[in-house]
Amino acid sequence: MGFDNPQFWIAVMQIIAIDIVLGGDNAVVIALACRRLPEHQRKLGIFWGVFGAIILRVVLIFFALSLLAIPYLKIVGAALLLWIGIKLLQPESEGDHEIDASTTLIGAIKTIIVADAVMSLDNVIAIAGAAKDEIGLVIFGLVISVPIIVWGSQLVMRVMDRYPITIVIGAGLLGWIAGDMVVTDVATKEWVNTQAKYLHWIAPIVAALTVIVTGKALAARQQAKVKPVIDLVDDDTTPKQ
Repeated sequence: MGFDNPQFWIAVMQIIAIDIVLGGDNAVVIALACRRLPEHQRKLGIFWGVFGAIILRVVLIFFALSLLAIPYLKIVGAALLLWIGIKLLQPESEGDHEIDASTTLIGAIKTIIVADAVMSLDNVIAIAGAAKDEIGLVIFGLVISVPIIVWGSQLVMRVMDRYPITIVIGAGLLGWIAGDMVVTDVATKEWVNTQAKYLHWIAPIVAALTVIVTGKALAARQQAKVKPVIDLVDDDTTPKQ
């Protein structure tokens, strides 16, 4: 398709829309993964995380159709997203400030790449479909997704710093996506569509609540274990009258 072909520009608009709609989820993941990094490391975390994610997308775009045809792949991916969502709700431990900065940065980058790889399957499939096998449009779709993800993640991160409740919402969003992936897997899609269409709504809701409730429960248990230790330290350091 040439630049003078209306279909070309229709495809371009479709790809941009896909990136805006589906790229928001990835921006949330990046913001969640980098929120604990020192201010001067956040941009590095975003840059390398997005860089690694884009490389993965380039690979995925060429194998997307084959990958999504593998039964149970989305279910495995959904399990990973549930784990990531629960982990992101855990409180920062008292010793976190002693961890080497590079280790923390690498951990954030790994989280971004793993989550983005899981969540990008639908994205690359949508881009490939809109591009109608035109490699130029496929590359355009990947390129245009970069600023959308980067700018979106920085905006979400600023909001999270000011409103911590958005961290819970973001983790719940990962659970929602995981629930949707379970019912749209090759192994479950046909049965769900013919026998239990209601699962398209129930599964995401249940998965989102599972992440929030489990994550909050584990966080409360961790804080309960830490508090007696803190109280004991305070008692030992309090000057006796």
